[in-house]
Amino acid sequence: MTALSVSTSSAAALRADALVIGVAKGPKGLVVASGAEAVTEAFEGKLADVLGTLGATGAEGDSVKLPAPAGIKAGYVLAVGLGDAAEGGYPLEALRRAAGVAARKLAGAKKAGLALPAESAAEVEAVALGGLLGSYDFLAYRTAEGVKEPVGELVVLTARKGSKDAKAALERATVVGEEMNRARDLINTPPNDLHPKAFAAIAQAAGKEHGLKVEVLDEKALAKGGYGGILGVGMGSANPPRLVKIAYTHPKAKATLAFIGKGITYDSGGISLKPAGHNETMKCDMSGAAAVFAAVVAAKRLGLAVNVTGWLALAENMPSGSATRPGDVLRMYGGKTVEVLNTDAEGRLVLADAIVRAGEEKPDAIVDVATLTGAMVLALGNRTFGVMAGTDAYREKLHAVAGRAGEQSWPMPLPAELLKSMDSTVADLANMGERMGGGLVAGLFLKEFVADGIDWAHLDIAGPAFHEGAPYGYIPKGGTGSAVRTLLQLAEETAQG
Repeated sequence: MTALSVSTSSAAALRADALVIGVAKGPKGLVVASGAEAVTEAFEGKLADVLGTLGATGAEGDSVKLPAPAGIKAGYVLAVGLGDAAEGGYPLEALRRAAGVAARKLAGAKKAGLALPAESAAEVEAVALGGLLGSYDFLAYRTAEGVKEPVGELVVLTARKGSKDAKAALERATVVGEEMNRARDLINTPPNDLHPKAFAAIAQAAGKEHGLKVEVLDEKALAKGGYGGILGVGMGSANPPRLVKIAYTHPKAKATLAFIGKGITYDSGGISLKPAGHNETMKCDMSGAAAVFAAVVAAKRLGLAVNVTGWLALAENMPSGSATRPGDVLRMYGGKTVEVLNTDAEGRLVLADAIVRAGEEKPDAIVDVATLTGAMVLALGNRTFGVMAGTDAYREKLHAVAGRAGEQSWPMPLPAELLKSMDSTVADLANMGERMGGGLVAGLFLKEFVADGIDWAHLDIAGPAFHEGAPYGYIPKGGTGSAVRTLLQLAEETAQG
């Protein structure tokens, strides 16, 4: 994995394979961002003209490589776009994305300096995090020669001389980046290697490494405890389901958060089989559980003064002679009954069991994360997740938290009239309702299992959890680690009161 460090050394004096600078689109042409002063001086003030001649535009995602001039110790200079020039500093997200683009371009290099705008601790963190996330590549199964390793070391160059907060910012970026990349690794792992038992074992190993309490309920314990939702989804597979509890406690904590992740390690749709063309990426249906797992470990590594319990609802949804059938009725954990009208609406079933179980411990808030509905992708696209909640106030809070964390989200309603569409003639409710507004129907289903008096939010990350297109910014092809930062931001703000 790429190493991160911070330095107050001159950009000109850094010995490295490359030196990264930022450029932006100004009203009168290309603008060289702060951090690149030494390079501008080496080009006798004509750096913007040289870059413009080479085709630099300053747009996000743009990059231009040029030989290092005399006086610059690095091998070459890489100019990356920051978007529109901004007075008073660039948006943190623009810095993350620019650093991410640079890190991808630097694959194969041993060392590079990031001379992007990084005068505040927040900017140092943004540049470092973008670089670490951008350097990610999933190489575990690659055997072909010529595959470039990620850049070995990224040095964030800052003017914050002797500042402890710059070092703290780098440490936070390292933890967040490493845990997001942990989630990405899990999402990208093929389902033949990441089934529920294997995922649970990984959680147990992390618990032992970081001092977290981990409890695993296997299929026998789930049956004894009455977890009809998780068992019902997993009963068609040769790989039985698991419910994993991973808990972090802090002696000075004044609040407790419960995070619940949908962990369908492979989703065929079950008896309601998905059509051709919809199965190939279904290893990503455990992205919610990966995000929850990573967020709990990150909270422990950062030593946040808050209690955080993660619940990983793990199952493999497969068709077989023992699989749940459309028309079956499941008795959920807590006793409520659900008629299964579509076995491909399975995520809400495993989450419902976990929500009830988490509620028994009376946390201050429950947040579930899931690649739950294709309807949410239709509504919000591939880069934005939906936020639903038990109250308008808590929905707006989570939307704001996501924004501060740097993740795109949008508040979605839970119209009460849609609940009636899940009426069943044989059970308390059905797992399917009105097709239009399907993402909202799923949220309403989950709300039925939340205990009174507990704040609850539902993040539907079906769009941004898995990226099938070309990489952009710090987002790779494949698993993205969506929602990790939002959960961690919520934990941090809760710890701060």
